[in-house]
Amino acid sequence: MMNVYGYAAQSANTPLAPFEFTRRDPRPDDVVIDILYCGVCHSDLHQARNDWGFSQYPLVPGHEAVGRVTAVGKDVTTFKVGDYAGVGCMVDSCRTCHPCEQGLEQYCEEGNTQTYNDVDRHDHTPTYGGYSQTIVVAENYVLKMPVGMDLSAAAPLLCAGITSWSPLRRWNVGKGSKVAVVGLGGLGHMALKLANALGAEVTLFTRSPGKEEDARRLGAHHIVLSSDETHMASVKNQFDLIIDTVPYTHDINPYVSTLTLDGTLVFVGYLGDLTPILNTVSLIIGRRSIAGSCIGGIRETQEMLDFCGEHHIVSDVEMIKMQDINTAYERMLKSDVKYRFVIDMSSMK
Repeated sequence: MMNVYGYAAQSANTPLAPFEFTRRDPRPDDVVIDILYCGVCHSDLHQARNDWGFSQYPLVPGHEAVGRVTAVGKDVTTFKVGDYAGVGCMVDSCRTCHPCEQGLEQYCEEGNTQTYNDVDRHDHTPTYGGYSQTIVVAENYVLKMPVGMDLSAAAPLLCAGITSWSPLRRWNVGKGSKVAVVGLGGLGHMALKLANALGAEVTLFTRSPGKEEDARRLGAHHIVLSSDETHMASVKNQFDLIIDTVPYTHDINPYVSTLTLDGTLVFVGYLGDLTPILNTVSLIIGRRSIAGSCIGGIRETQEMLDFCGEHHIVSDVEMIKMQDINTAYERMLKSDVKYRFVIDMSSMK
């Protein structure tokens, strides 16, 4: 066992604070990674504060970790000491169910093993995340970071990036596609960048007129004020795919009518009941669909990283020290970040 330092929430009502814990000794298929950078996801805050009702304490958040390989198990073949590697939202799955066999481990029928706030499938110990010095993960759930990529800005690709990429690939977005993105935050800014790089005509739906300049810089060709009924009416029947990144309940009815025949609105940000209720008339008369999408499989995540490496795509980030995480959480609640906090883990030393 190895002693590791990190930051943990001890309860839903206490700030994150220094925490010492143990990581397992490497198994034959394990990769040991010294973490250099870790992105800060909205779900980290939700889990730390038990907003979803299933947090287990002490809880070490972080599922956008990038670092350097320092050791490998005897059966590891794809990583060596000195490689740069990443760990995203999951660290294991059953590996044998239908989704797992398709490389869609995020939909494992037994439930994938989350990077933190979960239980290891083999030794039944708690999983602890990337707000820490070191992490130990099975080779099949570790990502190769492209050569030359800015690792600090790449960390959020492991959640925000793949969460946006997966629906773009699932719905075959490419040249000639018309894609709209609802919300401009950590997920939304990556959706704009990736959809643009895939060749789509990209529109941002926003309630804030002041976001136009930034949206165009990030890859949007058009900006629609969703609070303006006239503006919304002008884009009816247009979009093949709408990626809804908003993390709280909101009225999606106005967006549905902007989908083309057989168009799809896919949720990637909000978990819960829709308020107000969805009116199905627009679905039926336009053969439209409402769907959901959850992160991406390991193979798909590697594809996304390689694509980003080829197209020089990373996240827009603000670097912080580990000691500033509680302030960062409060700023996240106010949407006061463009567009993702990343922790410089050297601040732990």
